[in-house]
Amino acid sequence: QVQLVESGGGLVQAGGSLRLSCAVSGRTFSPYRMGWFRQAPGTEREFVAAIRWNGDSTYYSGSVKGRFTISRDNAKNTVYLQMNSLKPEDTAVYYCAADRTIRTVVGTSARLYDYWGQGTQVTVSS
Repeated sequence: QVQLVESGGGLVQAGGSLRLSCAVSGRTFSPYRMGWFRQAPGTEREFVAAIRWNGDSTYYSGSVKGRFTISRDNAKNTVYLQMNSLKPEDTAVYYCAADRTIRTVVGTSARLYDYWGQGTQVTVSS
């Protein structure tokens, strides 16, 4: 059984930083790509960033590029999202997700991802 467990969310002032973690477990599970999404109340789930599980290829949405950094530690089976210069509009529940499919184009649609964590709340106050 594959499990993704996020942690690291919380309340932070605008301009501050948070680091989210996503621990991946599951016997012999090796995703092709890991992604972070977020969802604010009344909105659709939005792509934030993605990283190849084996490799250094990363991809970001335009709204977070230059402020957020996605990384992974394969030895710990963990993916991270370092969020700097946070803005009130970054407030959302953040989810990590795993994509098993080998794709030549980064999947930014939530429906392309096979496994999801339970989410962690990030609130940025102004």
